Amino acid sequence: MATQSSPPELPDPEALADTFHVYEIDRSAEDGVRYYGEPMTESEQVIHRIAPAFRQRGYRVALKREMGEWVLIARERSLGVDGVPWLNAGLAVLTLLSTLYAGTRWYGLSVLEDPTAMLEAWPFAAAALGILAVHEFGHYIMSRYHEVEASLPYFLPFPNVLGTLGAVISMNDHIPDRKALFDIGVAGPLAGLVATVVVTAVGVTLPPVEVTRGIVTNIELGYPLLLQGIAAAMGEPLEYANPQLLPNPVVIGGWVGAFVTFLNLLPVGQLDGAHVARSLFGDRLSLVQLAVPVALFALAGYLVVFEGGRAAGLWAFWGVLALVFGRLGSATPLDETPLGPGRWAVGLVTFLLGMLCFVPVPLVITM
Repeated sequence: MATQSSPPELPDPEALADTFHVYEIDRSAEDGVRYYGEPMTESEQVIHRIAPAFRQRGYRVALKREMGEWVLIARERSLGVDGVPWLNAGLAVLTLLSTLYAGTRWYGLSVLEDPTAMLEAWPFAAAALGILAVHEFGHYIMSRYHEVEASLPYFLPFPNVLGTLGAVISMNDHIPDRKALFDIGVAGPLAGLVATVVVTAVGVTLPPVEVTRGIVTNIELGYPLLLQGIAAAMGEPLEYANPQLLPNPVVIGGWVGAFVTFLNLLPVGQLDGAHVARSLFGDRLSLVQLAVPVALFALAGYLVVFEGGRAAGLWAFWGVLALVFGRLGSATPLDETPLGPGRWAVGLVTFLLGMLCFVPVPLVITM
């Protein structure tokens, strides 16, 4: 008969005394083992000092103040997937439906006339969701490699012309060191870029579609240098003399991948770019985060003055988001040992590739 393994042994409270003086332990609490005590240093430093000892024994810790008492809560870490991830699966199905519906617009199909037309939009949905999935599983695989607890991807459906707001994973764990933070942060954009290149290269070889109705006839897409370079290398155009001809919607899926990659590489808050920049620059990330909203607002101002305001609202909106994300804080590794030259090179190349995904006027809806 199989026996259930006992939980790993917790650190001795005496070993925590220099950082957190424990005067009571509650092992029966539903939310984990609770250590009641007093911080012997600034509360912000308590977790940073004692988390490694708990992590080595398979626990993650959180410090809270409840009813006037400080409590340190230790929970067992779980690197696997517990049970059926119903929420992840449900959001994935909804996002599939929303991207299929969005795809019908790019193909010039009408769901009202023929509900089964959604099935014909599968290439666009496969392209967009495939890139997002590769991006997020890049993060997930590196999280597992560094033994950081992370969720499966959450896809985000949205009733816009793209059908989605992207996808995210949740990391409810301490990052052991800068190497882990860098690897997890950079894996998503690099994996997503590879998928974007492949999808775009396939898409430009497919025939364009003729669209004579619907909102996409009033949409102008700006193509970043990455997509322009792929199309040029394949000897295929991205624009046509006939204004009713659009690139194959698979190319639009590649456009989604490039746009999402650029936004994710903004070095603010919990975005991928902030993880990479934090692992490279340490606490100097705060200075970088101040520059990002300034640059975005400046770009919006430039577009108002010189481009008639085209896409200015988009970048002003992201400037506000950058301010909010910056105030929410970024990931802080437990070990601040600097990175070596190899990861520095990969990081700089990643940001350069991200700039190839940038276009000042990515999308404009004309009337």
